[in-house]
Amino acid sequence: MRPFAYHRPENLAQALDTLRDGGSRFRALAGGTTLYDLMKIGVETPAAVVDIHRLPELDHIGVAGGELVIGAGTRMARAAAHPAVVRDFPAVAQSLWRAASQQLRNMATIGGNLLQRTRCTYFRAGAPFPCNKRDPGSGCAALGGRDGGHAVLGGSEDCIATYPGDLAVALIAFDAVVDVEGPAGARTLPIADLHRPPGDTPHLEHTLRPGELITRVRVPASAVARESAFLKVRPRESYAFALAAAAVGVVRGAGGEVRECRIALGGVATVPWRAAEAERAVIGRPLTAAGAREAGGIAMLGARPGRDNAYKVELGARTVADALMSLAEDR
Repeated sequence: MRPFAYHRPENLAQALDTLRDGGSRFRALAGGTTLYDLMKIGVETPAAVVDIHRLPELDHIGVAGGELVIGAGTRMARAAAHPAVVRDFPAVAQSLWRAASQQLRNMATIGGNLLQRTRCTYFRAGAPFPCNKRDPGSGCAALGGRDGGHAVLGGSEDCIATYPGDLAVALIAFDAVVDVEGPAGARTLPIADLHRPPGDTPHLEHTLRPGELITRVRVPASAVARESAFLKVRPRESYAFALAAAAVGVVRGAGGEVRECRIALGGVATVPWRAAEAERAVIGRPLTAAGAREAGGIAMLGARPGRDNAYKVELGARTVADALMSLAEDR
C-alpha cells in the first residue's frame, strides 16, 4: 500500500471542502470494507482519504413525506433491521441481509455499498492481466478468458465485469433516487442514472462528479414495494456474491390479476438491471408459474454469453420466476 494522508472532518461541510480541494486525488472513506482492499492491491492509490464514517448528517433512517430516507452513512445492518424497511420495503431489507457477512454489514455503509467496485478477478489480479477498468486501453482479459462469473447483459467490447452489489438492484426496482452534494451544490439522481454501463469507458463506473458525495437514498413508499421480495443465488449460502439475483414486486387486483409489477436483476449484468419488458408481460394476468417463467425469459433477452457463463441466461430467468412465485405463495 502506498503512503497516503488522512483527513477526519467534523461535519459534512468540512468533508465536502476537503474533497473539493483534493479533487480526483482524494477518496472518501466510509466503512472502508471496499476502499482498503483496493488500496492494498494497488487499484486505488489516493493521495489522501477523507474519513466520513462518523458524520451525523449522513447517519439517519426513517420515513418522511411518503418515502423511505436512508442516510448514506447508515450501516447496512441498521438499515436492514429498521422496522419500516422490513415492513414496507422487504426487498430492500432482504437485499441488505443477504449481502456479505454480519461483520461487514456492521461496518459497510449504504453509500459505500452503492459505489462498490467489481469483483472481476482480472481487475483485482493486476499484471499481467489487461483490464480496461484498471488501466484504460489495455484490453479485457475476461473477453475470451475465464468468464464464468461475468455479465451476460450490458457488456461491451471493452468490458463484461459484473456489478457486484445487491442493494442497488432492489433500489432500481422501486424508483429510488440518490441525493448528492459537491462543489456545484446539491442535486438528485435516479438510481438508474447512477451507474454507467461500460461502453468504451469502463473505468468510469458512475456519474458522480469529482468531489461529490452521496448524502442519502430515498425510496418512494408504494404498494408494489410493500409486496416485494429479493432472491439471491450464490455459490454458498453466506458471504458470497450473486451469480444471479432478482428484486420483484407485484400489486394484484381482487381477481388475482397483476396490476403492477417490478423486476430488476443482479449478478448477470454490468449495472443494476431493470427488466421493464418483463414487467409488462406480467401485468393484466394472474401470477402463475408459466407466466413467471415467461417473464424470466423476457428479462434475459439480449444476453450475450461468453465461454463459461452461458448458464447465467437460464439461471437469471429461473431466478426471476422463483422470486415472482415466492410472492404468489405468500398471498
